Amino acid sequence: MSMYKHILIPTDGSKLAKDAGQAAVQLARSLGARVTGFFAAPPATPIMFKGLLPGGYATPEEHEQNIRKAAQAYLGAIEKAAKAAGVPCEVMTVTSDYPADAIIAAAKKRRCDLIFMASHGRRGVRRESLLGSETQKVLSQSPLPVLVHRRAE
Repeated sequence: MSMYKHILIPTDGSKLAKDAGQAAVQLARSLGARVTGFFAAPPATPIMFKGLLPGGYATPEEHEQNIRKAAQAYLGAIEKAAKAAGVPCEVMTVTSDYPADAIIAAAKKRRCDLIFMASHGRRGVRRESLLGSETQKVLSQSPLPVLVHRRAE
């Protein structure tokens, strides 16, 4: 009987998250586990200007469309890897200002027993910071085991 049966794979579409997703799927395959790909989308920025869109702002509809496209691409990569490896896979997207909280909540909701994530993601990492801030938060707050995937430099 395998130690882990259901692995949550959070992604933000970054190269590191993609690498972590591939590694998570391989681990799932070797354990006979299933995976859930997860994306916490940023909420739309509230627009204070009625009818006047400041440059660089998307309408809520455009934002939703962009998020949908991003989610499909980011989670699609996990689905594709899982399919190729014969690993059962589901995906979920939520909108949240707090990705770490959303990751932990999703893992509980989906009854995952392992969170497998990259050491840092989209916002990059300063040399002196050991892990990305969201990964750090998940590590310190998650009641579940967290496996942090680091790519060899």
